[in-house]
Amino acid sequence: MEIIGEKVTLSLLKSNDKAALINAASDGRLWDLPFTFVPDKQTIDDYINTALNGLAIGTVLPFVVKTKTDQVVGSTRFWKIDDKNRSLEIGHTWISASWQQTFVNTEIKYLMLRYAFEERKCIRVQFKTDEINEKSRAAILRLGAKEEGIIRYERIMSNGRKRNSVCYSIIEDEWITVKELLLSKLLYDPNN
Repeated sequence: MEIIGEKVTLSLLKSNDKAALINAASDGRLWDLPFTFVPDKQTIDDYINTALNGLAIGTVLPFVVKTKTDQVVGSTRFWKIDDKNRSLEIGHTWISASWQQTFVNTEIKYLMLRYAFEERKCIRVQFKTDEINEKSRAAILRLGAKEEGIIRYERIMSNGRKRNSVCYSIIEDEWITVKELLLSKLLYDPNN
């Protein structure tokens, strides 16, 4: 499965993406970030296996993010997929340092939200990020998502820190407005 955009492609994660993901995460040593989990050489196998196990049971759709030149620049996924309630979460997103604050994150989120609302017919898409990750919080708000609140001690980080997560969502009634906002940021016509 691929979700193809103007400048990026989301390709379903495969076990042989290991080296490309490590290379992408090396750009900025993203595994050193205190507020998220990005795989390194020691954790990449577990990272991929967890994602592929979720794919096998239908609760996760994991992707590698590629530029038009097929360079892998990050990863993202749909997870907590709930077909009965037509909802899911977008998360586990990380982008190589040299591609941050470019078109990449905006187009990733546009493609994922379009797929969620228009293909899967979701009524709700949520995002969560660490309370201390100001950069991610600002990026989620720029997408047009609404902040819902803080989930205290939502998870334990690999260093043992108890993480408070901020929850955001976009609901189906807001999708048209969010879509127009994202398209204006991307400056391209989705019908081409």
